Amino acid sequence: MDGLEVLAHLRRDDKTKLIPVVIRTSSDEEIDIIESYKLGANSYIRKPVDFEGFCKTIKTLGKYWLELNKHTLNPTG
Repeated sequence: MDGLEVLAHLRRDDKTKLIPVVIRTSSDEEIDIIESYKLGANSYIRKPVDFEGFCKTIKTLGKYWLELNKHTLNPTG
């Protein structure tokens, strides 16, 4: 099962369909980006190939999702 199949599975289940999903991938293909958002991804991040860039991306991503993004503690109601 690839990442898009996992995403589709998460979105079909009432218990997991509202959980935020961030796609982290090495793909920069437009079709992959479109399909991810069609399936309900909340964000699409292309991971850098170098370690420094990877660390910077993870730090920024963590800050966004943990500090800046507003969310509910109970996404399934």
